[in-house]
Amino acid sequence: MINGLLTDLYQLTMAAGYWQAGKSSETAVFELFVRRLPENRNFLVAAGLQQAVEYLLNLRFGEDEIRYLRGLAHFENVGEGFFEQLRAWRFSGDLFAVREGTPMFAGEPFLTLRAPLFEAQIPETYLLSTIGFQTLVATKAARIVDAAGGRSVVEFGTRRAHSPEAGVIAGRAAYIGGCRGTSNTLTGLRYGIPVFGTAAHSWVLSFPTELEAFRRLQQLLGDSTAYLIDTYDTLEGARRAASLGAPFWGVRLDSGNLVELSRAVRAILDESGQSEAKIMATGDLNEYKIIELVAADAPIDSFGVGTELATSHDAPSHGAVYKLVELRTGQERRYVAKFSADKSTLPGGKQIFRYARHDLLACASESHPDAREALLEPVILNGELVQPLPTASEAQAYARRCLDRLPKKLHSLFECDPPWPVEISPELQRLTDEVRQTAR
Repeated sequence: MINGLLTDLYQLTMAAGYWQAGKSSETAVFELFVRRLPENRNFLVAAGLQQAVEYLLNLRFGEDEIRYLRGLAHFENVGEGFFEQLRAWRFSGDLFAVREGTPMFAGEPFLTLRAPLFEAQIPETYLLSTIGFQTLVATKAARIVDAAGGRSVVEFGTRRAHSPEAGVIAGRAAYIGGCRGTSNTLTGLRYGIPVFGTAAHSWVLSFPTELEAFRRLQQLLGDSTAYLIDTYDTLEGARRAASLGAPFWGVRLDSGNLVELSRAVRAILDESGQSEAKIMATGDLNEYKIIELVAADAPIDSFGVGTELATSHDAPSHGAVYKLVELRTGQERRYVAKFSADKSTLPGGKQIFRYARHDLLACASESHPDAREALLEPVILNGELVQPLPTASEAQAYARRCLDRLPKKLHSLFECDPPWPVEISPELQRLTDEVRQTAR
């Protein structure tokens, strides 16, 4: 069960107003999209659909929630029928969405929700939150993985995430974006994602000597042992780790000049016969620092990235919106759109057709068989899940295939000019012009 009050107040006051005005049974079509890409982002990697589906199928209003709402001044004039409708809440509508891992561009719907107006309005807050956040993290992960040039990346960010639960889904989103795994064990349990991590500086400090700390860790973890060697003296730490011999996975560098230290540590490991041992680097890393390390040919096998990844530090938000585009009453259909400056929308439900070198945004009723694929697929119909959603591993593989198809210039960590073209179909443009002429 997901608490129905996990939303903004005005979603509920509007729902009450729709009920009072006799509009709650009108069928509405809403679309969730991003008005513009964040700075230095040439694409977004869609993520968060699983949580969106779980929300829609499990949202409920219990007696405590209804009692609370009835005590608010905003609902003093609302009839009992509205609260009965909340008690009976079950999502009965349709959800169409792009698959998690799909590269997306400005103006393209991540999802389309079609349901009675009452049901379609309330989910706005949650859908924007879960799709928006996970998409930002998945996109950041894709950039970092690109920068790593084939070296593995692990997400380490829960301790710096904006809440413990945000850390859980950040680990999931980062995995979809291409990370090898996460440090968050709950993420591993929930979503079948590989987990990584051994010990912190506190482990070393808790023993009388660094060598004793390393020996005890090796006894505990065996082949999975990764020694954190920079507590006192990094190079001496490397020598002590190497002196213990197998089994161990490798060592972790968490501070200092990573280029110089990784080269010196690599030499120490090789000279001691530990050429198979790996080197992981951590410590306030991001895609820009990683690409410099790779360009310097630093002998680093793996990167652990925390704060910058779990918070999408350089692009912590984007202009995701959830907009009404269509209303149906019986056989009558009314298309709606905003035409305010810098915040205009396009009317009617839509489909995204992806071609080799551009996308076509079209009316949902259109057919373009020459396109490579149509991106929006049915996920929920009449309140029922159409088929099981892909696993996180399947979403990651799909994301990799899709990202590999994008032009190389879109993978740049800096600005891309021109961006990926998103064209408007003649039919959608015609509909937009008609709605604009009748708007009032």
